[in-house]
Order: sequence, then C-alpha cells, then structure tokens
Amino acid sequence: MIHYLALGDSYTIGEGVAEHGRWPVQLADALRREGIAISDPRIIATTGWTTSELSAAMAAEEPLGKNWGLVTLLIGVNNQYRGEHLDDYRREFTVLLDRAIACADGRASRVLVPSIPDWGVTPHARRESRDRAQIARDIDAFNATAHAVCDNRGVTFIDITAISRRHGGESDMLANDGLHPSAAMYGLWTGLILPVARDRLRNG
Repeated sequence: MIHYLALGDSYTIGEGVAEHGRWPVQLADALRREGIAISDPRIIATTGWTTSELSAAMAAEEPLGKNWGLVTLLIGVNNQYRGEHLDDYRREFTVLLDRAIACADGRASRVLVPSIPDWGVTPHARRESRDRAQIARDIDAFNATAHAVCDNRGVTFIDITAISRRHGGESDMLANDGLHPSAAMYGLWTGLILPVARDRLRNG
C-alpha cells in the first residue's frame, strides 16, 4: 500500500467542496481505478495558509515519518495574496520542498508540485477590484521561483495554472464563494496530475 501525503492550503483541503471533490482525493481514487494500491490522502492543509504557516503545521504534526510513497505540495497563493516578498517565498518553499522529499524517504521522484492557479480570473477578484494583470504577473513570478527550486531538487513541477486561467472564471468551475475551485475544476487538475503520478508510482 502506497501512503499519500498532501500538503497545501485551501486548494488542497478543497474549500467549499465535499471531501470526495478535493483533488488529492480524486487523484487517489483515479490511481486506484488504474490498479495502484494507494491510501486515502493524509491532508495537512487549511484555507489561508502561507508557506510559513504550512511549515509550522507540519512541525506540529511531527513525527511525520518518511514512509510516504507519494507527496504533493501546492502552496504559495496566500503569500501572493498577502503581498509577501518573493525572496521569502523562495526560502520558505525550499524548506518545505526539502521536508516533502524527506517524507518520501529522499525520493524526489515521488514528490509532485502543482503550480499555483491564477485566482485573478475569478468573480471574487472582480468584486475586490483587483488588478488581474498584476495578479497574473505575480503568480507567474511565484511559479517560476517554485519551478526553479523543483528543477534543482529533481522534483516534477506540473502546470495547472494555464487551465485555471482558461476555465477559472466559469460558474461551474467555482465553489459558491466565487473564488475557490469546484470539484469539476479539481477534476481538470487531477487529469493533469494523474499521468505523472501514475508514472512515478509505477517506475519512480
């Protein structure tokens, strides 16, 4: 049995959707349908968390051990939302990624990092009169930073930002708050993450 640890924020805990609609749960279900014996994910995530808050939460959960066969890490949107500095994100994300690799017993191939989606396309951003172009630039900068750290560690970075920009403003792709994704959007993310996870679990 492969044990799965999912680390993140509102996107990982699935703010506004039922438990079965969360993308880590959808991913585990999809992997099982393909014959891969994987546990339900242990999720360490809460709406609003930044990198530093996720790090503190992981410390509070210790010992997490190192027997996780799959670890996913999606974090950073709240750093951007709060206007935190990119250099702080780089430093804190690097620490988190190293901890994620350690949880996978040093197997970087078993750690997957989906990119930060772009919340600037949502009705919530319009209601707040936020600058969509600036949000996009910020998100791109945070993602480029995370991607570079992942490349340096041999961790696969998966782009889900593009699909969030194409469909993230559609009503059926949003939870009732007009900000967080619906289960349908999480399903699109799962479709992008699944083939990578399947390959790593079978061959990594």
